Amino acid sequence: MADVIPFRKPSLKEKRKGNILCRQGHHKWELDKAKQFDVKQGKLVTLYRCVRCRKQKVTLL
Repeated sequence: MADVIPFRKPSLKEKRKGNILCRQGHHKWELDKAKQFDVKQGKLVTLYRCVRCRKQKVTLL
């Protein structure tokens, strides 16, 4: 038997869940250790990524 897939449209509450805080500037930053070195400037960088909206913030050391 195949899995049954619901074909209902998600409500606005479900669609925008978690993005309201990010739109108001309250991101949930998480350290991303995949990229730690900037090749062009030759410096160590710290890359932060928001868990909710995947926006990136970079700080140089």
